[in-house]
Amino acid sequence: MLISVIVSTYNRPDALSLVLQSLNQQTDDNFEVVVADDGSTEDTRHLVESFQANFQQSLHYVWQDDLGFRAAAVRNLAVKQCTGSYFIFLDGDCIVQPDFIARHRSLCENNHMVTGSRVLLNKKFTSALIDNKVWDFSDFKRSLFSKRLNGSVNKFINFYFKFNFSGFRYYRNFKWRRIKGCNFACWRCDFESIDGYDETFEGWGHEDADLAFRLNFIGIKRKSGAFSTEVLHLHHPENNRAKAEENKSKLLQKISNAFRG
Repeated sequence: MLISVIVSTYNRPDALSLVLQSLNQQTDDNFEVVVADDGSTEDTRHLVESFQANFQQSLHYVWQDDLGFRAAAVRNLAVKQCTGSYFIFLDGDCIVQPDFIARHRSLCENNHMVTGSRVLLNKKFTSALIDNKVWDFSDFKRSLFSKRLNGSVNKFINFYFKFNFSGFRYYRNFKWRRIKGCNFACWRCDFESIDGYDETFEGWGHEDADLAFRLNFIGIKRKSGAFSTEVLHLHHPENNRAKAEENKSKLLQKISNAFRG
């Protein structure tokens, strides 16, 4: 089964470089990557092109005009370039572990989506990694306890205790909170059956929870990827959240209407 990894990005080629390096170091090589660029300058395109010649898997690039934060639209655009039967959505500032693809593959299951979690890196540690320019997971994992103590990372146990199939992963009831589009997986057929992301969600917030809700509404159950698929989320300034409440209200109205019906 070919897995398609959709990596959304916007004007962070230095972070994207580390992410692509980490994807190029996977233990599972049956996947492709599509970079979904939400209107970056040419620097990002040039970076992707510099990786394409030596990337172990197929690496594609799509771009849309910079008309504001349109993550939903650019992910839908990227999906049109995908050939895999299973999708993993990832952000361009989220570095992955060497077994990231393998772990997601082990968790994929018919009629289920997987909502992964993340480890937050602080500003100082993020700057050091970007300045170094070369991603080395073994070096990162060294002295993780010390990194936790000095605040470089917000958790570390997840790197030492990993589980595949376990009852705790299955949600009895749907919960729309704590869904991260930066680490989310589902079957292509399920994604297409609901016409993908709702592109009316513009600006930061809740397009990922909306996708998960609509998948759940057609019978796709939520499954946790915690203690298995954690990504390393590089620090960045907080995005403009001017539309966050509007998007949240739209999501909650959809949920209310669905249950009322």
